[in-house]
Order: sequence, then C-alpha cells, then structure tokens
Amino acid sequence: MPVRNLVRSLAAALAATCIAWSPASAATPAAPALRATYEKLAPDLANSPLGRPMVLKSAETGAGLKGEVYGVLDHPLSEFRANLVKPTRWCEMLMLHVNNRACRVDEARKTLTLSVVRRYDIPVEEAFELTFQVRVNATPDHFDAKLSSGKGPFGTRNYLISVEGIPLDGGKSFVHFSYTYEQGSATRVATKTYLSTLGRDKVGFTVVGKEPNGDPKLIGDMLGLVERNAMRYFLALDAYLGAPNNFEKRLTLWYAATQKYPRQLSDLSEADYLKFKRMDRARQGKAHP
Repeated sequence: MPVRNLVRSLAAALAATCIAWSPASAATPAAPALRATYEKLAPDLANSPLGRPMVLKSAETGAGLKGEVYGVLDHPLSEFRANLVKPTRWCEMLMLHVNNRACRVDEARKTLTLSVVRRYDIPVEEAFELTFQVRVNATPDHFDAKLSSGKGPFGTRNYLISVEGIPLDGGKSFVHFSYTYEQGSATRVATKTYLSTLGRDKVGFTVVGKEPNGDPKLIGDMLGLVERNAMRYFLALDAYLGAPNNFEKRLTLWYAATQKYPRQLSDLSEADYLKFKRMDRARQGKAHP
C-alpha cells in the first residue's frame, strides 16, 4: 500500500473507531459517583461554550488516547434502557457516523461487528472490521454500557465505547460518554504524519491559546482528532434517542447537530450524507424503522 494511502487509512481508522477500553483500575463510577460529578460540573455545563450543556475533555497518556463528553440530554433514562440494551440497537446508533458503513450482530455471542472505511465514499468492500463485545447494565437510576474490542487495525488495540447515565429532574439525563484506545509506535508515527499534512487544518474544541489575530486557538493534532470523534459519537447518541424508530429523522438530527460545529465536523453535504446512509441501510436490508 502506498505511504499516502496507509497514512489516510490509519487516520480514518482512528477517527472513525476511537472507541474506548478503560483499564481495570479506572472502573466506571456507580450512580452516586456520577451524580457527584454532575454536581461538580454544573457551573461548566450551564456556561458551556459549545452551545449546549456539555463538557468535552481529551487526554494523551502513555500509549493511549482518551476522549470523553459529559452532557445533559433531553431524554429520560428510561429511553436508554428501552433503546440501548440490544446490540442491534447499538448498530443503529453507531451507523450514524459518516465513516461507519455496515454493522452486523451475533445475538448469541452479544457482539457487533462494525465495518469502517477511511473516507465516507470508499466502497464498503474496502472497509476494515472491528468486533465488539457488548455489556449493558440498566436500572431505573443508572445506565452503564460498554462495547469493547481488544484488537483493532494497524496495530491499535484495547477499544471501548462507554456510555453511563443517571436520571435528572424534568425528564432529562446526565450522561458520560468516553473512549480510549492504544496504538503502537508505527501507528502513532503514521497518524502524526497525517495530522501534519492532509489533516493539518483539522482542530478540536478545546481552546489552548490565541491566534495572532486574537481569535481562540483550538487544539489540534492527536487530541483534536479524539475530540472531534468524541463529539460525533455523543451527537449520534443524542440523535438516536431522539428518533429510535425513525431512520430518516435521526439522520437529519445527527447531520443538523454536526453542522453547529462546521470547522470541526463539516465533512460532506447533507445530500451526500443522506445518500450514503440510505445506501448503507438498503444494503443491510433493515426491516424495522
């Protein structure tokens, strides 16, 4: 594979599938701990520069990268329990991402396999696959779901999607979405090469200083990549819960939400997004809404 294509493939792999596997020493907090986090973050949520009650964080530690979003969603926790328990439902949610082109489920093993392309218009036959083990624990006062995959493409490893939530007053929920993944040295070098060339204008959301003209300087490089995709998946969660039984509506919701952050998330026109997602739907022969 030519170096240019390899670099693009690696970057797309990380961009589309940066989904988290938390180490055993960083267990997901239970309901009381998550509520304490909500109370601590309440001022930041109320004054978020992101235009909605949301706090986005990213970190690079050792061989791993971590992206996480804390936010208030206008959905009761009961909707999480109703719509995000079965792996098939996770497929529906994850497929909102522009680079996720197919998803199949093994109900017996409680796994889902996601097909990811390095760019939205690449044929699905050229996609790489990630198989995730799905674990969900849901009670009236706490939702905790994890999708984990030990091995990824191009030397990446230890992925996990983690979604945790607690109920709030007024039919709302406080949600913590997080992911981490690890990468080998070759993957890290290739990704940094992409970010310094083809992806040099890509930025995240965290303000790290000021530009010479006085505008806010936004984080770039590896953490910018992580933040963009944390946001994409958090918005996918929100859009799916907004229309779990209406395919067309959730596509519209997700695309509209991403366009509120055009510098970071504007990848293609709405017409193209709808075209490719309808193609993906038809290919998989989805029977339910």
